[in-house]
Amino acid sequence: MHVTGATIWLTGLPSAGKTTIAYELASRLRGGSRRVEVLDGDEIREFLSAGLGFSREDRHTNVQRIGFVAELLASNGVTVLVPVIAPYADSREAVRKRHGAEGTPYVEVHVATPVDVCAVRDVKGLYARQAAGEISGLTGVDDPYEAPESPDLRIESHTQTVQESAQALHALLIERGLA
Repeated sequence: MHVTGATIWLTGLPSAGKTTIAYELASRLRGGSRRVEVLDGDEIREFLSAGLGFSREDRHTNVQRIGFVAELLASNGVTVLVPVIAPYADSREAVRKRHGAEGTPYVEVHVATPVDVCAVRDVKGLYARQAAGEISGLTGVDDPYEAPESPDLRIESHTQTVQESAQALHALLIERGLA
């Protein structure tokens, strides 16, 4: 029996809830005996993309590397959850096209949390550090974030629980035969 893998890319601002939703969904999918991997952006930056900075070019390279690994896993029957900011539409589109060329399912999810909510959550302290002048180039504040115009699913994580967000995405995957 062939199990179809897929890449589920969760894009959004820092502290939008991407990783939290991804891990909640991963638990649900594993409960259904699916092979699941979460490609966490922070872990990828530490290992696969060490040495890259945060210029537009480096961010694009980072997204392409993650997209390559995600497609490789997905084409081998793994459901790959990718909670990565991926701020530029052209970078995300290149990943989508690579998946399309290989015939690998790709689902883009926009975790559409407003910047003011993200700044309050501030999971990693980035917004506070940016406000204090300690860092610059924070996506959505002083560096661009190009929100997807027509994602497969838009989750407003500030209006629902993590469980409700994961359930909405799980329902979409079931509808598409990917869960």
